[in-house]
Amino acid sequence: MLSVRNRVQDQAKLKGVWSGITQRAASGLIAGALLAGTGLGTAAQAEEKVITAVMHSGLRVVDPVITTAHIVRNHAYMIYDVLVAVDENFTPQPQMASWEISDDKKVYTFTLRDGLLFHDGAPVTAADAVASLKRWGQKDSGGQLIFDVTESLEAKDDKTLVWTLKEPYAPLIDTIAKQSALPPFIMPASVAATPVDTSISSFVGSGPFKFVETEYQPGVSVTYEKFQEYVPRSEPASWMAGGKVVNVDKVKWVTMPDSQTSINALLSSEIDYMEQVPVDLLPILEGSDEVVAEVRDPLGYQTIGRMNFLYPPFDNVKVRKAAMMALSQEDVLGTLIGNPDYYKVCGAVFGCGTPLADETGAETLINGGDIEGAKKALAESGYDGTTVVLMQPTDVPTISAQPIVAAQALRNAGFNVDMQPMDWQTLVTRRASQSKPSEGGWNLFFTNWGVPEINTPLINPMLNGRGDEAWFGWPTDPELEALRKEFIRAETPEEQLAVAKLIQAHALDVVNYIPLGQYLSPQARSTKLVDMIPSPVPVFWNVKKED
Repeated sequence: MLSVRNRVQDQAKLKGVWSGITQRAASGLIAGALLAGTGLGTAAQAEEKVITAVMHSGLRVVDPVITTAHIVRNHAYMIYDVLVAVDENFTPQPQMASWEISDDKKVYTFTLRDGLLFHDGAPVTAADAVASLKRWGQKDSGGQLIFDVTESLEAKDDKTLVWTLKEPYAPLIDTIAKQSALPPFIMPASVAATPVDTSISSFVGSGPFKFVETEYQPGVSVTYEKFQEYVPRSEPASWMAGGKVVNVDKVKWVTMPDSQTSINALLSSEIDYMEQVPVDLLPILEGSDEVVAEVRDPLGYQTIGRMNFLYPPFDNVKVRKAAMMALSQEDVLGTLIGNPDYYKVCGAVFGCGTPLADETGAETLINGGDIEGAKKALAESGYDGTTVVLMQPTDVPTISAQPIVAAQALRNAGFNVDMQPMDWQTLVTRRASQSKPSEGGWNLFFTNWGVPEINTPLINPMLNGRGDEAWFGWPTDPELEALRKEFIRAETPEEQLAVAKLIQAHALDVVNYIPLGQYLSPQARSTKLVDMIPSPVPVFWNVKKED
């Protein structure tokens, strides 16, 4: 992991330290009360190895297929496993299964490894994997492309599944091995039979931790305990691949009201880990010998805005273009992160620093926006003053600033904006609604993606033009779908880059979504936590908690 050096101005240092001193007593009492409410700090816990973590959000949605929310993905990695997983070199490796590919590249045969069990003691079978893949394939952008060319997917026997294609699909393994946004987690066939528009109600997993349903308080705390019968692979852990060896008895995720309270709890050893630390609060941790602040993921995140294509005003591409023209990445990133050492202006939908990076169409975004141009474009668009319902999460620091900056810019351009505050998990639920904005729906929200989640047209969730089958916002865009298929047919990196540039230009021409730049997000952990995997996804296998 990369050590976080304090590179903020001296005045900011003093402000942060002063804030920590003046708030620590009160915040410490708040943290203690919150932890008491989750059952932590008991004598029984003292006899166990327990990691207590504050994640970036509370957990309320627990189905990893119906949403791409990172906290739900993180939860899923705790309790489920996957057939194939990508390692730290972005190379797919066998996880639950090995595979063979036929000479004509149309038949993939997967063989489950020995010792795989669900948390209820039942063996994991090929039929479970088939059902899980089919449910995943209805929602995931890359999975939809695979099933477009699938002739059959069936269990040959309890340990063997055969995936037969109508034509070769070279990215198949890369797609099912991806670490995000919707990895194909393996659950019992009876659970995977749940309709894809309905949340699962059983949480029997296949992974290294068990979900302790009796201790689950939605949005407040969640407990995972080591699954004693889980059989790790023999290889060293590497990102999502290799041996998922659990070295603690339990992991507890607790929710705290703000980052200052979480930092104080970490400094007082009431918690062990904080997933995201606001950059302006890093100076508070600087003097502690018992806490390490670091950048777990050097690739960082892309922050984005997404519009609802189903309803006015953003069903009109001219209005979408006017809105994008009003926005400035520098304004957003400066407010969100503050310290330019931790952010990068970048107009590439596939992320800067990636093989497919291109910034065509992002000129106003990366050059400070164009309010006067936006006013003119909005006047010419036919916009009639329709209210823009902008959802504003208030409890997650990395997504709370974007709506505020955007609302002001849009108002300056002439939009009528209704910014509605809510917690992130409420937003995650509401963004799935296709109701009218005036009836509980929405027009615009902001979120973040790890760069490995968006760096190709096959896995980027937003770049999907399948209408109701697309990601939230639901654009219908046959040209985008044709370009994605052209990307699949490309045989060389040069050909792929050429198509990716066409997708970049098209995506911003129709304003599929608004890329608002990249940033790094530091984490903080107790020095008692060692051997934590430096992965874009925070995981709790391999890590040890020393006395």
